[in-house]
Amino acid sequence: MQVRIFGPRISTYVRIVQIVCEEAGLTHEVVPTSAHSPANRHPFGKVPVVEVDGLEMSETAPIVRYLDSRHNQARLQPCNPAERYVMDRWIATSDNYLFPLFERGIMMPYIMHHFAGQPLDRERIDRALPMIARTLEFLELELAKDGAWTVSGFTLADVMLYTTLLGLRATPEGGAGIAECERLAAWMAVCDYRPSIMATRWETEGAAGPF
Repeated sequence: MQVRIFGPRISTYVRIVQIVCEEAGLTHEVVPTSAHSPANRHPFGKVPVVEVDGLEMSETAPIVRYLDSRHNQARLQPCNPAERYVMDRWIATSDNYLFPLFERGIMMPYIMHHFAGQPLDRERIDRALPMIARTLEFLELELAKDGAWTVSGFTLADVMLYTTLLGLRATPEGGAGIAECERLAAWMAVCDYRPSIMATRWETEGAAGPF
């Protein structure tokens, strides 16, 4: 089974699909397309779009739920409804709050600086840092309670949260902030060496991330 993933080679959401494909033992190919390219058929210009089982899919969370359910016996999704709710809540938290905060506040300024040669938007980063710090503190406290999203083992929540935090960790301020969060840093370090994550590393990804 070949999964075709349309989107940039370096993309948080493309990486999420790649990791789940690896977990399910699915071969996959990234077809490099920009978000608003005609080759990327998402109605709102988002990535990725995925072709699998004769279907054309968009929206990462339902895509990975489908791949895991159809091709991996739902091994990345808890059977217990209450535990599955916790997984889904963290997926939504990552998608709706964490990624927009990290991407807009700190990741994009560094991406535009390193890859487009633009001056680093220090003011934008400084505005975002207090909220980013509070967010990392929140995640650390959640892990301290009962393992938070990790209580059911490695699930789709781990995939979503890890990839979202990876971009943050790649920035100097984000890397320093995560390093101060003992439990969060330890969880990420374990994820770093999961085979599905190692198999999908970006070509530009160093020990700390893609920048």
